[in-house]
Amino acid sequence: MAGSFVGTAIEWYDFFIYGTAAALVLGPQFFPGGSDLAGTLAAFGTLAVGFVARPFGGVIMGHFGDKTGRKSMLVISMLLMGLATVGIGLLPTYDAIGVWAPIILVALRFIQGVGVGGEWGGAVLMATEHAPKNKRGLYGAAPQMGVPAGVVLANVVFLLCTQLTTEQQFLSWGWRVPFLLSIVLVAVALWIRLGVMETPAFQAVTTEDRAAKLPILEVLTTSWRTVLLAGGTFIATNGIAYVFMVFVLSYGTTELGFSRGTMLALLIASCPVWMVGMAVSAHLSDVLGRRRVYVTSTVALLVVSAVFFTLLDTGSLPVMLVAMLALAFVLGCTVGPQSALFAELFPAHVRYSGASLGYQVGAILGGGIAPLLATWLYAEFGTTVAVSGYFVAVSVISLACTVILLRRPHEAADPAPDAVAVPQPATLATAVR
Repeated sequence: MAGSFVGTAIEWYDFFIYGTAAALVLGPQFFPGGSDLAGTLAAFGTLAVGFVARPFGGVIMGHFGDKTGRKSMLVISMLLMGLATVGIGLLPTYDAIGVWAPIILVALRFIQGVGVGGEWGGAVLMATEHAPKNKRGLYGAAPQMGVPAGVVLANVVFLLCTQLTTEQQFLSWGWRVPFLLSIVLVAVALWIRLGVMETPAFQAVTTEDRAAKLPILEVLTTSWRTVLLAGGTFIATNGIAYVFMVFVLSYGTTELGFSRGTMLALLIASCPVWMVGMAVSAHLSDVLGRRRVYVTSTVALLVVSAVFFTLLDTGSLPVMLVAMLALAFVLGCTVGPQSALFAELFPAHVRYSGASLGYQVGAILGGGIAPLLATWLYAEFGTTVAVSGYFVAVSVISLACTVILLRRPHEAADPAPDAVAVPQPATLATAVR
């Protein structure tokens, strides 16, 4: 659980600092000229590139994760993410190298997407396949809780950078600090992950010689409906979450007139509540069942997201805080049982590929376009009612997919066979050997 949580938190820290930077500074640094709106749209467009890359990471690392093991892919995904993030921190701006600056930025963002695309499936399976059968939901929440933890870490670092530097210093070099700090965090995560043993379920697949020759092909030929429906359940959660984490920062500073520090503080305050929602719903899914908790949480997300911008537009900080906390909690509730649910949808020998692909389908259709679409909707209609309408639409889609998916029979082996006992390593050196 610790390995899944810490590694995922740092991986998503890397992924999210790009979103925060896109909302606050990347537009004028890499896409100068034209209006501020055009620069913001261009920056959010490069944000979407990371989501386009995520299915590639899911497919590639899912394939090898099902054939060679979960652990090795987690280490590779961490290295890809860390190197790309530090590269962005060192990248010269448009003023220094011209058109090569945005081109290289897009390439590095693509590498980030590949890394995080392979991360989620491995971290989730590392947790759920080590879990007791009646605690898969709770164990599976550990990597999910790493997501808001990564958001907190990213935004705390950005908040410190904005508070400790002048406006000119922040635009000149201060925004690079969060990216460069990644090298230290990645080293810590790698140290932890190298000390985790392979999962019992994968060891059982290897022992029984059940590894698939082409896992992704088997998933797409036998379980493609399950993959699409699983992705559909995640569209609303991921899309609304990225508007919540990225667009709201830009909207609060440019349209509502609040400082960067104020908007970052609101987001930081909401993340612990987000994590509480995950833990509560994950535990309840072990007790009450995945279906009941998942459906109830999605209905709650529909209701809260529909009124979120109405509350935000009051411009009252206490009301805005309530809105942020409420949306964070229901977002957490929809994600809490997700790890266990996705793991239980697929048999062990293709589970990494199936779970990763389902997750990334939802991510690219949800979060990949959400900040860009929200920015365009507000610019086009001049009101956040249009963004609220988008929230309602994706929530209805996810609710329908959830109901259909959880009514269908699915084939899945036990994610954590009780018969296989795997001792934990005493030391890092033992794990490396």
